[in-house]
Amino acid sequence: MMAGLLQKEDFDELLKWIGGRRKFRLLYKITRDGCSAPTFHSKCDGKGMTVTVLSNPSDTVYGGFTSQSWTSAGAYVPDPKAFLFQLKFNGKSSYKQFAIKPEKIAYAVYCHSKYGPTFGDGYDLFTFSGNLTACNGEFKFEKGCSLDNTYNMKGTDYSAFANGNLQVKEMEVYQVDDCDMNDPLEIPWRRTPEWTTRLMQELKEEIENYKPLEQLKIQQTKILLIGQIGAGKSSFFNTINSIFRGYVTSQACSGTAEHSLTTQYRSYQVRNGPSGKPLNFRLCDTRGLEEGQGIEAQDVCYILDGNTPDKYVFNPSLPLSSDIAGFVKAPKLKDRIHCVAFVLDASSVDVMSEKMLEKIRKLQIAMNQRGLPQVVLLTKIDKICASLQDDVGLTYYIPTVQEHVDKVAAMIGLPRSHVIPVKNYESERELNDNINILNLLAMQQILHFADDFLYNYLDDLDDEQISTAD
Repeated sequence: MMAGLLQKEDFDELLKWIGGRRKFRLLYKITRDGCSAPTFHSKCDGKGMTVTVLSNPSDTVYGGFTSQSWTSAGAYVPDPKAFLFQLKFNGKSSYKQFAIKPEKIAYAVYCHSKYGPTFGDGYDLFTFSGNLTACNGEFKFEKGCSLDNTYNMKGTDYSAFANGNLQVKEMEVYQVDDCDMNDPLEIPWRRTPEWTTRLMQELKEEIENYKPLEQLKIQQTKILLIGQIGAGKSSFFNTINSIFRGYVTSQACSGTAEHSLTTQYRSYQVRNGPSGKPLNFRLCDTRGLEEGQGIEAQDVCYILDGNTPDKYVFNPSLPLSSDIAGFVKAPKLKDRIHCVAFVLDASSVDVMSEKMLEKIRKLQIAMNQRGLPQVVLLTKIDKICASLQDDVGLTYYIPTVQEHVDKVAAMIGLPRSHVIPVKNYESERELNDNINILNLLAMQQILHFADDFLYNYLDDLDDEQISTAD
């Protein structure tokens, strides 16, 4: 992906000012391509919307935007959308936009074969002419700024805009294009470490070495997977299990059917392949949510509280009660659920019924009463973006995935950081590093949230001891 002067936050701010969903492509960079007017025009003429960005030795970053193409015509080009901007001043963020004056629209930019990017009549921002060579890593742009001729600077003078000089360390010109929802962004919409085999191994080792909070003396945390039928609850367990077994497994029954294929409550172990040793968490699978039937709220409450025995078979005509064999009447912390993962199909969130949403919200009330952290595993992301079928490593670069994450966060009422896109093993016969990383990142976050629950539980115990002592 692109490396340059601007960070994600800078691009986000520029997008607010420009409007719409856009992508940025670096066309020209003076330290790479040379500070030359002919080179600038050969790389940037006829490219449509562009952003010109300059950085000086004081770490002040500023520039200009035009929605019109640069040319070599020797003429002014009108542009009602053009503006100047500042992103940093003396190394600190300073987001300021300076719009063009309505009466000066005809003089937005000046295009000349011997000039670099030039904004305004007079000129408000003149970069360079001809060819310049750096001296001690700096370029001296000779003409400077005549601010406030064409752009409304709102009282910002040359010193406050560019430290009163045009000594420049770097200048970049970016093309600004319309962005298809499935086109990868230049900057990921959610930051993750660089995806490498080493990262995958580090994540695996972290999860293999995971232990619940030592003071509470429980061997394993328990994660409940709950969601609509066919969303991929059982497949998520199979995927995590596959990663640690070293090959694609199908231990839990999964697939598509009219009603839930999962009929039992299962508290699955995830085992290390070579040793067979169970890891220190369990993934608990249960019957899927359905509008007319499926698992009921009271059944879920029994699971959350640790009353439900492993391998209990759900009976739609006979709700779970304390009379069943194996019912845990005095559950301990180790029996309880410590984090809940709602599993939702990304390809069907747009058609989720209000009745199903209401069912989820009722379950959330019970979870919130128990202080249980919740996440959403957004599955089948390859169904909403074809490019992810070939490379899920692009997940956090795809705008349509971000849009679905935002939508689900609003629907379910959770922070966006709690909505985690995943891709389960389905048609694959061999393990894939990027699928592994995507799901290991999800598992890492789930375990962090389970620890949050345990820390809160420990705090409550400490408070009780203090209260008793008083």
